[in-house]
Amino acid sequence: MVLLFGIGYVLIIFEKSLTFNKSGIALLMAVSLWVVQSIGASLEIVVLEFQHATSEVSQIVFYLLGAMTIVEIIDAHQGFKLVTDYLPSRKPKILLWMIGFATFFLSSVLDNLTTTIVMVSLLKRLVPLSEYRKLLGAVVVIAANAGGAWTPIGDVTTTMLWIHGHISTFSTIKNLFLPSAVSLIVPLAFMSLTSEVNGVELNNPPTPLLDYDQIAPRGNLVCGVGFGALVFVPIFKSLTGLPPYLGILLGLGVIWILTDVIHYGDLERQHLQLPHTLSRIDSQGAFFFLGILLSMSSLDAAGVLKVIANYLYAHIPNVELIAIIIGLVSAILDNVPLVAATMGMYNLSTFPQDSEFWQLISLCAGTGGSMLITGSAAGVAFMGMEKVDFFWYFRKVTGYTFLGFTAGIGTYLTVNSLSL
Repeated sequence: MVLLFGIGYVLIIFEKSLTFNKSGIALLMAVSLWVVQSIGASLEIVVLEFQHATSEVSQIVFYLLGAMTIVEIIDAHQGFKLVTDYLPSRKPKILLWMIGFATFFLSSVLDNLTTTIVMVSLLKRLVPLSEYRKLLGAVVVIAANAGGAWTPIGDVTTTMLWIHGHISTFSTIKNLFLPSAVSLIVPLAFMSLTSEVNGVELNNPPTPLLDYDQIAPRGNLVCGVGFGALVFVPIFKSLTGLPPYLGILLGLGVIWILTDVIHYGDLERQHLQLPHTLSRIDSQGAFFFLGILLSMSSLDAAGVLKVIANYLYAHIPNVELIAIIIGLVSAILDNVPLVAATMGMYNLSTFPQDSEFWQLISLCAGTGGSMLITGSAAGVAFMGMEKVDFFWYFRKVTGYTFLGFTAGIGTYLTVNSLSL
């Protein structure tokens, strides 16, 4: 299975050279891995494992589709014009930093996947397709993962650790905010010196998606409800305890009915209603996301990730180094099953709540996923939305994110040793 995953991963990396679509490769890889898993094992057990995996994966895919639809309906009503018209600067360097920190703080409230969808959609309205826009999209991925690492609701892994009592809210924010910020600032500092940033002019206004430049009828209302629906998701989860995707589907249902009512009977506004918006959803990206997550779940069900955790426990006595390695591995494998395996290996009696180990796991698993474009949900969403290939990200971004990753860890260890 590891060999099969490696072959599929390489095919995805060389997507452009082979002219194969990465979504098709990801789906073939996922199905093949589960077929191999079923060979020589109890079919009943494999079916139960697959049902459990599809339950978790479908929640994420439904969430992705719901969030993308809400963002598209906001975009159709020219909602992002409210932002693009009032940005205080169009200078490339300043815009780079603004996008980075806006994403960083937004991701601490929303999850990093939703934040990435919103910010990449905003960039499409703000900057024409270019190397510079790709670089800004990479900044969004880095900032979304860094922003999600310092709050319990900003990333799936921190939420897992928080729900199971491994970290607490105040201690996580207090101890991880500065390291997370450093892991963003370092890449931003280097990226602001690149030719992609210094050789671009942003004098042209954003290109509108539709044929008019004004906010659509009732556009302010639709945009307010749309953004409110996104922000309400963590509140819904906190109030009901139900999965976040139900919160996003609730918001989608509300905005669907709202747009049906306010545009009822007007044939000239059909493009503003949700059925028309669905035609613009990136279903190809959603299928790629589905394939990647099902592939990861097959490795988890086969015990591959558990073997990795056991090996680390047996051969590396230093807990800080274990956390760092988990962060590095999360650039290749999904950080959710990795953190889940780590929680199974080390309990609260070994490392109590808010210990250095758990906080480092949260920091490293969150920021480590930025080192490769396929290392996080944010990166996979960006890859699908902007059609960015693996090697472009590796050449242009990975080195800077590695520096940010190590700087963030160094900051945490330094501050923690000084008891600041």
